[in-house]
Amino acid sequence: MMVAANATAQKLLTLEDVMWSGNNYYNLMPENKYTAWWGNQAVETTADEVRDLKTGKTIVTVEQVNKCFPEKIAFSGHNFSFPLSKEPVVMLTKGQRRAMLNFHTGQVLLDVTLPQNAVARDFNVESKQTAYTIGGNLYILTPKGESLTVSLDGSTDGSDNIVYGQSVHRDEFGISKGTFWSPDGHKLAFYRMDQSMVPNYPQVDITKRIAQTYADHYPMAGETSHQVTVGIYDVDSQKTTWVKTVGEKDDYHTNISWAPDGKTLYIFELNRDQNDCRLVAYDAETGDNLGTLYQETHEKYVEPQNGLTFLPWNSQKAVMQSQRDGWNHLYLLDVKTKELTQLTKGQWVVQQLAGFNLKKKSVIFLGNASDPRRRSVYAVDMKGNITLLGEADGVHSVKLCDDGSQLLDSYTSPTTPRSINLVNTVNGKAVNLLTATDKWAEQGYQIPEITSGSITAADGKTPLYYRMVKPVDFDPAKKYPTVIYVYGGPHAHNVDASWRWGMRGWEAYMATKGYLLFILDNRGSEWRGRDFEQATFRHLGDEEMKDQMKGVEYLKTLPYVDADRMGVHGWSFGGFMTTNLMCSYPDAFKVGVAGGPVIDWKYYEVMYGERYMDTPQQNPEGYESSSLLPKAKNLKGKLQIIFGYNDPTCVPQHTLSFLRAAIDAETQLDLFTYPGDGHNMYGRDAIHLHERITQYFEDYLK
Repeated sequence: MMVAANATAQKLLTLEDVMWSGNNYYNLMPENKYTAWWGNQAVETTADEVRDLKTGKTIVTVEQVNKCFPEKIAFSGHNFSFPLSKEPVVMLTKGQRRAMLNFHTGQVLLDVTLPQNAVARDFNVESKQTAYTIGGNLYILTPKGESLTVSLDGSTDGSDNIVYGQSVHRDEFGISKGTFWSPDGHKLAFYRMDQSMVPNYPQVDITKRIAQTYADHYPMAGETSHQVTVGIYDVDSQKTTWVKTVGEKDDYHTNISWAPDGKTLYIFELNRDQNDCRLVAYDAETGDNLGTLYQETHEKYVEPQNGLTFLPWNSQKAVMQSQRDGWNHLYLLDVKTKELTQLTKGQWVVQQLAGFNLKKKSVIFLGNASDPRRRSVYAVDMKGNITLLGEADGVHSVKLCDDGSQLLDSYTSPTTPRSINLVNTVNGKAVNLLTATDKWAEQGYQIPEITSGSITAADGKTPLYYRMVKPVDFDPAKKYPTVIYVYGGPHAHNVDASWRWGMRGWEAYMATKGYLLFILDNRGSEWRGRDFEQATFRHLGDEEMKDQMKGVEYLKTLPYVDADRMGVHGWSFGGFMTTNLMCSYPDAFKVGVAGGPVIDWKYYEVMYGERYMDTPQQNPEGYESSSLLPKAKNLKGKLQIIFGYNDPTCVPQHTLSFLRAAIDAETQLDLFTYPGDGHNMYGRDAIHLHERITQYFEDYLK
């Protein structure tokens, strides 16, 4: 499929137009509506008000809200939400302030302000309490404005070494936070992480008159890891019960969830080798182990990403996600009998559990059953019957109403910038609320031709999907310099059936400068099943590069690709791939720009590194073959490495080690760093970064 160019356009896109931090970026974004649900009523929020999405009738205004408070708070309608489905109550957020208002009576139900330095905020609507952290300590703000100290039964032993209530295990295993409220909001499960035994990686703060170091607790593969325990704080008694987990101290405790009655806590527990996963139930009053409900093992690794989600109509059964049959699917688990029933099946993956339709007793989910590049909306009933809801094409995101009988479906497709629809999940009928237009075309910009197709992987059988962006004013009789943009690692993909096949703004910018861009999702990337991802196990980079070189072979068959002017660029895992390709296939690539690269996996963190590589002690051959340090001697083309000087994800030791290896091998490369930045560059630094990347190709590839 092709996204056609606008032949009459004249203007050329700039980085200010295509980068999210650019001055003109948001002016060129497709039109949008900011939507939400108030129970079963779809609403739209604006800066001034909230109105019914179907009728346009005003529900509550900012002016109306501000009159109910002694001082004007300057709320925006975008700060409003409706947490109680059957009551006229609006939740208001502004900075650290949290308020709830009955907008019919004008009664203020809650008005509290968190400390200015509070982070990791977690609000429970039932108890109107907010958990938050300051430093390494965990607190709860009550509706009366009182602050309760959770850390170690009221003391404040939290520190750089001991951290309460924050995300642990370096955000792996689907972990994104460290506090978990019981349904009624009277108990709070939380993480306590002891990282005092983890070596400190010395980061440097150059903003001081005399530069200072600061500690970055960084557990490298095969080295000592941190230890995590789980506590349950009872707000009423102000006492903490510690969950009595079994296993080793450096096991992983993931995907915490509560039983609907708040009496049981469920944790997916994973051994450090990450090949034995158990779902364990714990008594929320005593912390006692109530038994293992489910166990999954695999010779390579098991990777839990989602907790239990209980059926609203049956508190004994919960939906669980697993790749046990090779594809991520939905299962129904009876927590009393331990009976497990598979709800979805097939050689495709469930990408997200969206919610439930209470009337039909079905599960609403997103999956790619029709095409690996798509994310479509489906319903599955308790017998495993699956129904498509709305359009199959495109990449969808959804919000369900209170009883799940309707959903707001926002999607894009290769030819649709944005479409928002109100979908009836009972009969599947949809009402269009917005179809956005192409702002680039309307404002007279030249738009490159974007296509998507497939080639066969190096294994000779697996289809791989690509995106190709051709130069503006493309002439098939000419030969063009070509840049391969690559990521290639797990839990990410580059090519999907979203607007313009997922093209990044920088690719369009490069097309205006006469480059052809090629982007291929190799084996190892996400949403293609367990075997597709695990093909890279214990030897990261090898199979991925073979697939990328199949892409190079394909490009060389195209008469308009200049095989003598081929470049490669990527960031993070893509930086690893870029450097690896430049050194492993030195005659194929003339220029490369590698951002924040992994250079040697023994310098990377425990959870991610050991999942895909095992430890250096277990897999010395794999670590040696995946290390780029011995390959520095092979470098021929022009390579620039760019990294954040204070990167806590891929620490600077990677890049600096490669620089030393290149010096020792008497090969040359260029280096650029962003002091004060981490793994990625944001704000105006991102504009500067992409100017630098572009200029490097302009200087050496054209």
